[in-house]
Amino acid sequence: MRRRTALLGSLAALASPLPARADTPVDLELVLAVDVSRSIDEIEADLQRRGYVEALTDERIITAILSGENKCIALSYVEWAGTQYQSVVIDWTVIDSAPAARRIADRLAEAPRTSQSWTAIGAALAFAGSHFDRSGTQSRRRVIDISGDGRTNEGPPAELVRDMLVAQGIVINGLPVMMNRSNFGRPPDFELDKYYEQNVIGGPGAFIIPAANFNDFGRAVRSKLVREISQRPSRRMPA
Repeated sequence: MRRRTALLGSLAALASPLPARADTPVDLELVLAVDVSRSIDEIEADLQRRGYVEALTDERIITAILSGENKCIALSYVEWAGTQYQSVVIDWTVIDSAPAARRIADRLAEAPRTSQSWTAIGAALAFAGSHFDRSGTQSRRRVIDISGDGRTNEGPPAELVRDMLVAQGIVINGLPVMMNRSNFGRPPDFELDKYYEQNVIGGPGAFIIPAANFNDFGRAVRSKLVREISQRPSRRMPA
């Protein structure tokens, strides 16, 4: 009951504008929101985690970070499953150099992994949206990068929360994994990319980069991070 109350509180907070802040300036505030539902087995979870670890130290991504006006971004890594599970694995950290990126990658590689029931994309987005208010930084660009291998089957509709976040100037990009080996006997969802496009992503310049499967995940996440870090603020986003 307390978790449900907290979720409703997060949704209510999203309906109101976030307060202005005067914190450390960065070029991007980025939440990596990563699905850890039980449809993802240990091998796939390892490929997923490794994809992010390797991406964070990829030379192209470091170059993109250092090419911005402030030459730094703020990043947080969050894992999610059902409405009752959102966990901050890496809290807000500023990346302003290759060594800083390596430190985050090392922490992520060593962090324990878990697996939980259900897929609550709406609840994950609500949590990520409220998480920006604790970043300690300020940017014209706030982006949620959400990855997953299935559609919402619990909690608030993803599109409802998406619309609330977009109204605040938050951009949501998606990385749908089109097929895995442990989908409880269900056929692959070959239209998961369309679901993400219609119900999950939103905001100026929002996009998806699908991964064909978890073996393809590392390639997809590197391409996605380079693109979203390199994007420049839209005039439609709040200053």
